[in-house]
Amino acid sequence: MKLDRLSVGFIPLVDAAPLIVAEEMGFAAEEGLHLDLRRAPSWSALRDQLSFGQVDAAHMLSPVPVAAALGLGGGGVNLHAISVLSVNGNVIGVSRDLAKRMRDAGHDFAFSDANAAGAALIRAQGFGLRIGVPFPFSMHAELVFYWLSALGLPAPQSVHIHTVPPQQMADAMHAGEIDAFCVGEPWGSLAVETGVAELLLPGSAIWAFAPEKGLATRADWLESSPELAHRLVRALWRSAKWLTGASARTLATEFLGRAQYLNLPAEILERAMLGRFVIGPSGETRTVPGFVNFSSGAAGFPWRSQAEWIARQLAARTGLDREAAAQAARATFRSDVYRTALARVAHDLPSASSKVEGAVAKEMAVGSVGGRLILPRDAFFDGRIFEPSVG
Repeated sequence: MKLDRLSVGFIPLVDAAPLIVAEEMGFAAEEGLHLDLRRAPSWSALRDQLSFGQVDAAHMLSPVPVAAALGLGGGGVNLHAISVLSVNGNVIGVSRDLAKRMRDAGHDFAFSDANAAGAALIRAQGFGLRIGVPFPFSMHAELVFYWLSALGLPAPQSVHIHTVPPQQMADAMHAGEIDAFCVGEPWGSLAVETGVAELLLPGSAIWAFAPEKGLATRADWLESSPELAHRLVRALWRSAKWLTGASARTLATEFLGRAQYLNLPAEILERAMLGRFVIGPSGETRTVPGFVNFSSGAAGFPWRSQAEWIARQLAARTGLDREAAAQAARATFRSDVYRTALARVAHDLPSASSKVEGAVAKEMAVGSVGGRLILPRDAFFDGRIFEPSVG
């Protein structure tokens, strides 16, 4: 059977797994697709490749389509997220020197309490903290800004944010350019392995259900090629569903580790895939169940309320009108496209396309097409909730 070829860009991160697995395990072929996976050196490069039509779709930071809709970040091209590729998957790390000061002051690096970890970080470093994030418009940046500001260190006003490609985060810390970072795996674990960092928190300790990466396309490509887009969404849904099992994730690390993808040992990649971390050079370990989520609890669904949360955060920081930003952002998370793509498969979809973010304290049944959908905990660390402007 002749396969339709789609060029898809990605950054070498564990959360590119649904794309890589879709091609390697044949889920793309089941939809009549061949994914020409193209590794990019940085998020700005990948955004530009997508914007200028050099790739058809991309593994993309979830805030990038929202930022584009608000006129932030250049490009001038409308981008849409037609599915969420991963929920959570980031780690926050600190330099060895900063970690020592935090330990000496009594912090236990429990890897679970964002209040305690943030307070200890502020006491040890405070104003002038230099923190690396992979891109200005990223969930990494949003988590850091939300977390530190809630704890009394207004961000970005009182911190120095450095943009560092994920693969270069350990080098930036080794060079003394940053004191801390928020980055996707495996690059936090690589910083530990090279002896320059200790891990402080998983991003999920700040927001338990943060949309990390999306499958992004240009609006004009989506309009001209809806059937291809639907097939791509279905292929990635199958891939994400397969990735639910621990044995599947172990096998997936073999794919991810190949030279054309992440080019790293499976042992490093398994830490994030299985949620079992070495947090420092002494070998201390921590377990984070569901550290990165590809499928469970409607993980792939592009909630418009999440786009609105991102937009309001960006608008508050950049001085844009918050209501206008929220309205523009909602149209970038294409829950309608996702619904149409999965209408022909046995998948239970939410009845609504928006929800109150941060309100689920423990697993909860919600209205859905099939009546079987359970949403996982999605709380913010400080207990706040976010009510979208439209239900």
